[in-house]
Amino acid sequence: MTTLDDLPIRDDLRGRSPYGAPQLDVAVRLNTNENSYPVPDAVVDAIGKAVAAELRDLNRYPDRDALALRADLADYLGHGLTAGHVWAANGSNEIQQQLLQAFAGPGRVALGFTPAYSMHPLLALGTGTGWVAGRRGADFGLTVDDAVSQVRAHHPDVVFLCSPNNPTGTALDPAVIGAVLDVAPGMVVVDEAYAEFARAGTRTALELLPGHPRLVVTRTMSKAFGFAGGRLGYLVADPAVVDAVQLVRLPYHLSALTQAAARAALAHRGALLASVAAIREQRDRIVGELRRRGHRVADSDANFVLFSVDGDQAVAWRALLDAGVLVRDVGLPGWLRVTAGTPAETDAFLDAMEVLSR
Repeated sequence: MTTLDDLPIRDDLRGRSPYGAPQLDVAVRLNTNENSYPVPDAVVDAIGKAVAAELRDLNRYPDRDALALRADLADYLGHGLTAGHVWAANGSNEIQQQLLQAFAGPGRVALGFTPAYSMHPLLALGTGTGWVAGRRGADFGLTVDDAVSQVRAHHPDVVFLCSPNNPTGTALDPAVIGAVLDVAPGMVVVDEAYAEFARAGTRTALELLPGHPRLVVTRTMSKAFGFAGGRLGYLVADPAVVDAVQLVRLPYHLSALTQAAARAALAHRGALLASVAAIREQRDRIVGELRRRGHRVADSDANFVLFSVDGDQAVAWRALLDAGVLVRDVGLPGWLRVTAGTPAETDAFLDAMEVLSR
């Protein structure tokens, strides 16, 4: 049987594994930060009608620039944004890949502050971009001084900042983003995939866009909108950035069906985002209960919680799985991550944690 070793793949890809969380058939799946609430019936009907309306013309290419969708996204975001400030693609991963294709690549470097989203270094690898794994503090925080000193040391062409950060869940102080913008020689990408779940008073990097043409904010409809299967991510930036990514995007990259489904979802955002408050409540419940039981827990502005366990986290992960609850081992010694879902899923997770502590 032919293996990868028998093929002439790039040397820097040899020995690597593809990104992905375990997809296991267990009772409670809380490992991929999906929205646990199904799409409401009224929204299902609206999406179905919108998609059906496109079927007759599938012999034609879709709107290459997705202008109507981008206008809808700008309307959702507010902040005086227009379609010209927005670009959409198949998930925020594709958006970030396009940004690296346009602003990084061979001979250039991207910097991220780990632990952070593990796809960023893989996207760098795939685009031939050098990767620098910056550091966070012992509490997983990132201070202005630390961020600035590392940017100055490495002169990155692209800086990735996550707010809220994955896997820790904590939003960034806007002062950190502003300070990085002041010293970064290239683009600054703020990944706000979980922004809708942030605690009251948390500020968005969208506020910093005026006067900062090298700032890019990326978001997704996979989390708060419960649209993970629809695969729709987007960026918000100066229109010149949108022009730049169009130089590298594949032709007709966003299907007519995806565009129609996403527009219908945005038109019913009130119904889809109704679950956000309930998810925040479960997140805060998990944080409070785990701390009451003596676990260290990172402050969370996302729909997940990073928490400490005694001993080997891989052993704890297996014990929780044996109890019917799938969480995420993100590779941090002594820590696991759990998605905040429904009250019943929280009950199951906390009950499994009781078993783990015995």
